[in-house]
Amino acid sequence: MPRESDESLAAQLRVHPEGDEAHPVAVLLASHWAPVHDYATICVASSGNVASIVATAAFHQVLERLAQGEPVEALRPRLLVVVRDIVKAWSAQPHIAALIPELRKPTGGRGLRLAKSIAAENRKLAHRSFQTLPGVSQCLLWHTEVEAEPITVPAGLLGVDEHTASDALEQAREQFRAGCVRAHRELAPSKECRSYNRLLDVSIRRGDVMLPDVQQHLTGCPYCRTAAEQLGFFQGSLGLLLAETVLGWGARRYLDSRPGRAGQGLHAAGPGGRERRQAGAGRHRLLPDMVALGGQFTRSKRAKVLLGGLGLVVAALLVAMLAADLMSDDEEGPAASAGPAGSHTVTSRPTSRWPSPAPSATGSNGLPGTPSRARLRNDAAGLCLDIRGEAVSGAGTKMAVCSFATSQLWSYEDDGLLRNLADKALCLDSHAEEGLVSLRSCAGPSSARANDVRYDLTVQGELLPRWHPGLAVTPTSPHVGVDVAVKNRDGSADQKWHLDPLENAPRSRSVAEPPPSPKAAADGTHIGPHGSAGACAPSVSAGQQGRGHGDRGPSDEAVPAGGYDVRRFEAVGHDASGPVDAVDRADACRAVVA
Repeated sequence: MPRESDESLAAQLRVHPEGDEAHPVAVLLASHWAPVHDYATICVASSGNVASIVATAAFHQVLERLAQGEPVEALRPRLLVVVRDIVKAWSAQPHIAALIPELRKPTGGRGLRLAKSIAAENRKLAHRSFQTLPGVSQCLLWHTEVEAEPITVPAGLLGVDEHTASDALEQAREQFRAGCVRAHRELAPSKECRSYNRLLDVSIRRGDVMLPDVQQHLTGCPYCRTAAEQLGFFQGSLGLLLAETVLGWGARRYLDSRPGRAGQGLHAAGPGGRERRQAGAGRHRLLPDMVALGGQFTRSKRAKVLLGGLGLVVAALLVAMLAADLMSDDEEGPAASAGPAGSHTVTSRPTSRWPSPAPSATGSNGLPGTPSRARLRNDAAGLCLDIRGEAVSGAGTKMAVCSFATSQLWSYEDDGLLRNLADKALCLDSHAEEGLVSLRSCAGPSSARANDVRYDLTVQGELLPRWHPGLAVTPTSPHVGVDVAVKNRDGSADQKWHLDPLENAPRSRSVAEPPPSPKAAADGTHIGPHGSAGACAPSVSAGQQGRGHGDRGPSDEAVPAGGYDVRRFEAVGHDASGPVDAVDRADACRAVVA
């Protein structure tokens, strides 16, 4: 026979006449007595009658509140907290302490009474987040992560099936984490701390190496360091974080006492929890791939390997995620407001932190000489923007050796759209994947996604997403195959692009074609680095093109209205889809003046 849910039992307490509540009380005691008594034993540092007295008092207090109509979902942690509070209150009463000597123990009631704060300062974010969770989420998290019980146990307490409980548990974990991230932002002592909010969250979630400036900030900021530590517990020690957050006093001892953890060590997974470190694995690590030494953070050996690869790649992609939060910041504090658990409500501001480019009389193009088809070549890397795999919605982007592949051809339109010519229905989207630039369906000017796929190309060569002009499209490193992301706009060469225009479609020709004439060379044929297909075209910088609502950037130079002699070039000597070798470039191009 299935167990009645706690809610059903509480309802019986409310409707039964006085003295006729034996059944619900008996079932609730059978379900929760043992762990409540265990924690009472920890709080009074005695396993004798005193622990039973405290546990009984806790049940009496909580069941009375349930009979008065209080919510019942997360009954176990509520009972435990009441046990702690009773011991603390009784130990502060001399006449009670005189009757119960165990309350005077420094490891029991006396120590609990003298504790400065029940909720530790380094668990403030988690405590704030847990308190905002629905009771169902609290119940699921507590019983699977702390008690290490199978999902069937909290499912029975809640009166739901196992499948429903499993789905709700995953949502509860995300709600809890999102609440911690939100609390970090809302309680941040400075704007600088708020600026690292999303970067901390996602880099720890993915187990990546922190960027050097983030490491430096963590070294000098105790607030963000404790936030990073709390987020790190989500990688496998969530039970410990929850116990320390909710109970504080005796949390580790209670965690060790749980039958579901027998023989598994402090951080081992229970039947309903995720995999955790085994016994002997040591204390929880503050940050993935980081070692905390005297408050200073140094990279581990594995972190150094990651630094040259995915570590920094992914870390760079993260900056876009904090961008939306940065837009709402001002000098007076965070703009976010607490909403329901799992929600993220941000109050809009009339203006962003960075000035938007002013409108130009010539439109977003800036100049009438803008090529209809061009490659986007990065100044620092000398590589071109390409797509990963086939041109389909959701395809990622990368930096590649410049070639004549249509996947490297882009059409920058008057309204700021950047279409990929491999599929003209797809545009460059900088707002879909946590800072990762990808291909998505193009959106009309009235669409909610309009600014996600539109850009302003400044006279300095910066490609600025219209949804956030404080960011710029940037390769994550100057290497072939790396991802392309949006990062904070800083004016560096990494964020500057050249347009290599191709007005004529490239076509295969014999390598026996004559080399460029002296006249063609004198006309300024550009030979780009890294085998750029733009070697067959005069390199036109984004600054020369002057796209982007007249944004003049630091130089404040006016953008000329015209006068550009745009030349067309035909590539010869290689297949249209293959790269042009740097050595053969001079023999592979023939200039044709438009």
